[in-house]
Amino acid sequence: MTNAMAAQCRWRASLLAAAAAGSVAMALLAGCAAPQQPQSQQTGVEVVTPSDEPDNRRRARIRMELASGYFSEGKTEIALDEIKQVVAIDPTLPDAYNLRGLVYMRLGDNRLAEENFRRALALNPRDADVHHNYGWMLCQSNRHVEAQRSFDTALSNPLYPGRSKTLMAQGLCQARAGNRAEAERSLARSYELDAGNPITGYNLAQLLYQRREYERAQFYIRRLNNTDLANAESLWLGIKVEQRMNDMAALNQLSEQLRKRYPQSRERASLERRAFDE
Repeated sequence: MTNAMAAQCRWRASLLAAAAAGSVAMALLAGCAAPQQPQSQQTGVEVVTPSDEPDNRRRARIRMELASGYFSEGKTEIALDEIKQVVAIDPTLPDAYNLRGLVYMRLGDNRLAEENFRRALALNPRDADVHHNYGWMLCQSNRHVEAQRSFDTALSNPLYPGRSKTLMAQGLCQARAGNRAEAERSLARSYELDAGNPITGYNLAQLLYQRREYERAQFYIRRLNNTDLANAESLWLGIKVEQRMNDMAALNQLSEQLRKRYPQSRERASLERRAFDE
């Protein structure tokens, strides 16, 4: 895998994190796989050992691991079949409905996705991961007010370890709804918690660029473009920022990277047209 491909994979994995929280927080997308975390790391609760749970719950969790693995590998139909087995064994396991909601989101069926997220929340109303996933689904359905309520509920849990991810998703949703000031605040808070997330850094820089706060935009986009997470989109935004800041040396350096690393990209074509204001 080339460095450019690796950077694109990490961007996609970061964006996917906005749409998948919990035991399946990272999954396969466009050929990019990311590791999963044990349940104890996701929820901040004590690890459940075999002696703590009945046999049907133990067997259901084993099938859940299989379902999560298939989902991560992009084998959606097999994952869905495994989830059916989980529910048949233990219909009270919230994780099964959370994962099934994500599966239906991937399949483009938001009605069934919502049905499953609601079922998961009925079983565990305090599950911040499910509130996050449900909020992202609502955002994708342009139900922005409801989405913000779900994100706020997730963030209200003091033990929730995924705050930076949810703040990122909230900011993206607020920007999509046209609430740019709120989006900037959410993304800035997310950046404070996880400055290495390229999606957060890029979108924060883009919002600032649109507000003509070029010096602040320069700070965030330069930090991103100085890492191996830079891609065609971030380089092009950096070029536009440097053009506004009249830093021709930085502009030329970024232009050379864009031409060399992404010669067939749309951003390269925009550069050659010098379409800085499109």
